[in-house]
Amino acid sequence: MARAIAESNAERSWRQTPPNDRAQEVLVALRRIIRATDLHSKRLFKLSGLTTPQIVVLQSVRDLGEVTTGRISARVSLSQGTVTSILDRLESRGLIKRYRSVTDRRVVHARLTKPGRAMLRQAPPLLHEQFASAFAALSPSQQEKIIKTLHDVAGMMGAGHLDAAPLLDIASPSPGGKTDRTAP
Repeated sequence: MARAIAESNAERSWRQTPPNDRAQEVLVALRRIIRATDLHSKRLFKLSGLTTPQIVVLQSVRDLGEVTTGRISARVSLSQGTVTSILDRLESRGLIKRYRSVTDRRVVHARLTKPGRAMLRQAPPLLHEQFASAFAALSPSQQEKIIKTLHDVAGMMGAGHLDAAPLLDIASPSPGGKTDRTAP
């Protein structure tokens, strides 16, 4: 009962809020999401020395076993070029090993090394994993409402057509000024 009254009061307050203030509230909420993502990315890198995409690729190699770049790319929704760059960095750190297939020399496989497995055991949970867990606890109607609203917001911001991986990560600018999702 108290929750229903609180929701009713919040709804009444919302209707009385001027439209410009409502837009400000939406922008503040978006900024909080961006800030939470940024803070989590920095914390993740500080604790593990890896970026979110690097951990996601490591997890995919672990989960898929000996795997090609194409399969990893499809699994994590990143381009093959980006995955190749991430694999280069992971291999240079000794976290994965790449080798050519014995049946087809054109195919390159990746597998996790012992240090790679240890790194994954020590890595903190990713922000999108925490979100997915909380989102799954919502009712289907609440989930649909959130999905629709966020699609609408993306459209209002002119971002409805942009391709994006389902990772909550802040890209870091590389020295050349371009966005680099594989660098810390």
